[in-house]
Amino acid sequence: MTGKRKNSSTEDGKLCIDRAIVVEGRDDVAAVSAACDALIIPTHGFGITQETWAVIAKAYDEKGLIILTDPDHAGEEIRRRLSEKFPGSFQCFLAREDAVSGDDIGIENACPEDIRAALSRALELHEAAESRTSADTGAAVNGHYREVRASDIRDLGLSGADGSKSKRAAVCKALGIGFCNSHALVKRLKGFRIGYEELLAAVMQLTETDEQKS
Repeated sequence: MTGKRKNSSTEDGKLCIDRAIVVEGRDDVAAVSAACDALIIPTHGFGITQETWAVIAKAYDEKGLIILTDPDHAGEEIRRRLSEKFPGSFQCFLAREDAVSGDDIGIENACPEDIRAALSRALELHEAAESRTSADTGAAVNGHYREVRASDIRDLGLSGADGSKSKRAAVCKALGIGFCNSHALVKRLKGFRIGYEELLAAVMQLTETDEQKS
């Protein structure tokens, strides 16, 4: 798999992304194409054919992958399968509320601005994680890096309290890591090398925003 590359924008505001983006269906391809200039590969749902696996594998080896599946159970299962086969992939998450049209949940329902924001955040997160890991100093961008513990999730009100689920969803969206339960959140934060200080800052920012609204 190739190393990190710089990405830019076209004259019409589209992101130019060198990595291939894996989505689920044709409509997802159209939606992501409106937001960026990249190689976009659809899995055509859960039943991924051998031919499609081969195309994805080639893209992974030659360009690297960004996985952008629907924010629902089926999408998470497809993401899991892809991540198992291609562990070096970048993970991109779109918030459920940004991908809903009536009863339908899918990337195809998202506007170009939200897709660009999700892709930009994914690139930033992974580049920051790579930088921290390669430096191997344990230092975060804004202070000392400490892995988030399950007790931190509880203490910050992201689990085990009234309103924890909605608060956790808002924090996950702000961090660009996709909604998940409290147990998975600890693992996901570790995977993105998001430490306690960065999580705390996101929670505090959310609290300040809520106080300003009230």
